[in-house]
Amino acid sequence: MPRPTAFITGIAGFAGSYLVEELLACGYRVYGGLYPSESTENLESVINRVTLVKLDILDAGNCRAAISTFKPHFVFHLAALASVGQSFEKERLTFRVNFEGTLNVLQAARQVQNLKLMIFVSSPDCYGIFRPKNKTLTEDQPLNPITPYGISKAAAEQASLFYFRQHNLPVTVARSFNHSGPRQNENFVIPAFSKQIAAIEAGLQKPVLSVGDLSVRRDLSDVRDITRGYRLLAEKGKPGRVYHLCSGKAVSIQRVLDSLLRLSSKKIRVKVDKSRLRKSDIPFLRGDNRRAVQELGYKPRYSLQATLKDTLDYWREKILEEPMA
Repeated sequence: MPRPTAFITGIAGFAGSYLVEELLACGYRVYGGLYPSESTENLESVINRVTLVKLDILDAGNCRAAISTFKPHFVFHLAALASVGQSFEKERLTFRVNFEGTLNVLQAARQVQNLKLMIFVSSPDCYGIFRPKNKTLTEDQPLNPITPYGISKAAAEQASLFYFRQHNLPVTVARSFNHSGPRQNENFVIPAFSKQIAAIEAGLQKPVLSVGDLSVRRDLSDVRDITRGYRLLAEKGKPGRVYHLCSGKAVSIQRVLDSLLRLSSKKIRVKVDKSRLRKSDIPFLRGDNRRAVQELGYKPRYSLQATLKDTLDYWREKILEEPMA
């Protein structure tokens, strides 16, 4: 039986690099698209085991050529502008990359013979504001996005499902709730806290940690669980279907911060930074993962404590390698 082959857009990104490791460990041959001038730092441990090509998903011709060349059985579309906060500053670019870029990947996937499944990675930000605000969300919850990022992902989801209905493209949607771990950049909450704690421990920052709204509650998972979910989706997911990849629990950002502070021996003062507060923050997000559990065999393996410790240890090493200005 031939080895399964996979093409990953956004292969050198945070989740992309973990997906590479997951697929290689399970016997896949892996190809991926690298944005011109993008760093391959996240792929250091596996770079000799993957084939990389330059890929700008806003270039339709480049997309078609890059993906169809390898005739993959599976296409994992992870490339995106993924920061909710930055999507307000880069509104037009967010819409272009996340929607138009997805459209180009969908059209490229149509040219692949023997494609078994394309996995489009979406986000619960598509849900936006809902009532009651503490409900557990199922995949059938109506979409009501309120951020440029959420709007762009909701539109890309609709395009993906349109390609399934109209063109019989085998595509499935993964709504991945918040996930973290080593290698995630500081535009996200857990690495933002971790980087500051590591800098304080190294004497590179005063013992004051800047935070945003600590009252929001999020469904948090480890990136290694989520990327395992992507593989399970490829192997068992149904085309035209949406799946939640999440923990099924909501945790306050205050609790996350408290847990990280307990991992440090330094006495650190916490200060709210108004620039980190967002008008459009969704106060509560918790997903129902039963569909993924029942149909895919999805089961989270990493505890939140393990994710936090691993992320903080990663930043402790990184801070020493690259001192802050």
